[in-house]
Amino acid sequence: MTAGAPLDAAEVALVLVHGRGATAQSIVQMAHDFHQHDVTYLTPKAARNTWYPNAFTAPVESNEPGRSSGLQAIDDAVIEATDAGIPRERVVILGFSQGACLASEYVARNPRRYGGITVLSGGLIGKSVDSDDYEGDLDGTPVFLGCSDVDPHIPEERVHESATIFEQLNGDVTERLYEGMGHGINQDEIEHGSRMVADLVE
Repeated sequence: MTAGAPLDAAEVALVLVHGRGATAQSIVQMAHDFHQHDVTYLTPKAARNTWYPNAFTAPVESNEPGRSSGLQAIDDAVIEATDAGIPRERVVILGFSQGACLASEYVARNPRRYGGITVLSGGLIGKSVDSDDYEGDLDGTPVFLGCSDVDPHIPEERVHESATIFEQLNGDVTERLYEGMGHGINQDEIEHGSRMVADLVE
């Protein structure tokens, strides 16, 4: 699904990755809060609205082939943007929940300069996170991780571990934990994501 400015006329591409049980349409509605012109929204959709079957902290193999398929869907969207003439430096990837986990995993495993990444209630995928599994250079890519300190699906420690990996990869990392929020998105996170996109719009 696409929305916003026509791809061939946009200055910035925002890849939006929805969560479990949600739809491409639902996450596009959130992006409309950004109020930015000259931005095209690219929103891959999971089969039956679920990217992978188990918790993101389960062993990786238990979430295949969904995990790999989801990563490929993000890559396809990024390539669609770059093929249209939008450089990766002007591509922002935003995900919520399952989508945030895939977005973080995609960028950490394909490190280079992006316009930014916004990880809302998510983190790197796997039973554990090993810094040796990630190498490369994000070249100062802005990275935002926002999550509740009591999210029932996202352990606080995994958010910290993910932030550490992004710092190791030379990302410009901002991490925010919100007290007692639960599993959702708040206005501060929307405003941070909006600023990340606005900074790229000339």
